[in-house]
Amino acid sequence: MSDWFAGFELERRLIGDVHLNLRHNLGSARGKPPLLLLHGFPQTHAMWHKVAPLLAAHFALVLPDLRGYGDSDKPPSDAAHAAYSKRAMAADSVALMRMLGFDRFAACGHDRGGRVAHRMALDHPQAVERLMLLDISPTLTMYERTDMQFARAYYHWFFLIQPQPLPETLIGADPAFFLRKKLGGWGSHGLDVFDPRALAEYERCISDPATIHAMCEDYRAAASIDLEHDRADAQARIACPLYVLWGESGVVHRLFAPIADWQAKAFRTVTGRSTPGGHYIAEETPELLAAEMLSFFGQR
Repeated sequence: MSDWFAGFELERRLIGDVHLNLRHNLGSARGKPPLLLLHGFPQTHAMWHKVAPLLAAHFALVLPDLRGYGDSDKPPSDAAHAAYSKRAMAADSVALMRMLGFDRFAACGHDRGGRVAHRMALDHPQAVERLMLLDISPTLTMYERTDMQFARAYYHWFFLIQPQPLPETLIGADPAFFLRKKLGGWGSHGLDVFDPRALAEYERCISDPATIHAMCEDYRAAASIDLEHDRADAQARIACPLYVLWGESGVVHRLFAPIADWQAKAFRTVTGRSTPGGHYIAEETPELLAAEMLSFFGQR
């Protein structure tokens, strides 16, 4: 990965008792507005490698690996899966940005990163200035509307939450096979949209048994403690401007109504649109995504 993140520094920061791995361009972006980019499953911050160079001249970009993913720590969990709750991950993100000197910032989250960003906007409204979410509807909404079509399309939601060590053992038998099946099944052009360097990075990370367990804990948290938090905050709303994008050949487009779903969770009018392609917007249509970010985050 020698030159695909040219101009970005790679480092680790201790946030509480968890080290987060991240890239940023802060050395060359002094005075630029901060933008936090949160990746999804089963990926790492490497998923932004096509988008980040297009934004680097406009933003102070921070690209962490979520706890449990990539080269960030995989903390031990418990029966409540609290260590992998979106509340814990959101707190990581806010603390990281404060450590880097940003009390308020914009954020964009894809997939699991979008769920972290949703919780971050609820728990830390003073920190999140503007929010973009990629190819998700709210977690509680998606679970409550589960039917046969959704269960078939997102079977991993129900597989990964099974008690350990069942999913860990089965994925661990051939992690690269599992990864490629997931990546190839959600995009619009199979694995062709993924840079070989990114694919190799995803395979490297998922080959670690600790990563496999952490990913399962992430999903177990989503089906338990995260739903408890969402139900407890049923009347809470996202206060900042919210923009949503989703792939028109993806499951969210087919089975959900992202703008309406998010409007029910927001104070302000939610805007957004579908994009050509599937789930992996940052790698399928990076130029379009960068243009949408520049427009929404005020850097036309």
